[in-house]
Amino acid sequence: MPEKSKHPLAVADVSDDRFADLAERIAGIRDASGYSQETFADMLGVSREAYKQYEETGYDVPASLLMQIARICKIDMAELITGEEPHITHVQIVRGGEGKSVGRLPGYHYQDLAFKYSDKEMQPLYVTLLPGEEPAELASHPGQEFDYVTKGVVNLVFEHRQIELRAGDSAYFDGNLLHAERCLGDEAAEFIAVITD
Repeated sequence: MPEKSKHPLAVADVSDDRFADLAERIAGIRDASGYSQETFADMLGVSREAYKQYEETGYDVPASLLMQIARICKIDMAELITGEEPHITHVQIVRGGEGKSVGRLPGYHYQDLAFKYSDKEMQPLYVTLLPGEEPAELASHPGQEFDYVTKGVVNLVFEHRQIELRAGDSAYFDGNLLHAERCLGDEAAEFIAVITD
């Protein structure tokens, strides 16, 4: 049985082997697409040092960056994350709690809700924000995003504005805007994020 991750920002039930596998897939797909690390980092809009760490460890790779890598390299995000080519083309059912853990960014825990569906035009994620965690930095991604809060209170932060969202509230916005979601209060906040490319 693989040993659980010792990385302080890793998902509790994800082994170091899974992060190493993700790092290897990111590097392999980039290389197979004919890009150097430096060129690819520039294309993704991240520092070359940060990108090099993603390829070395697989830790802390933002879901939005995984989506960009998949789009640029013309593969499905699920294949990048799992190493398995998605094969469902009509309907995929994911039962409660059975989403695929998608690495993590400080402040965010993700589950992919369409990890077997091929040729997705949007990426549905179930996101958990824990109280007291380091707030995520503002980030952007191509496309649009829809967030629907299912539990707790989420602070949706833009560069010059913050919006408090409670269970049942939603927001639809341009993903190119710098943004982040943060947990408010003493209990975990959960929301469904749907991101288009």
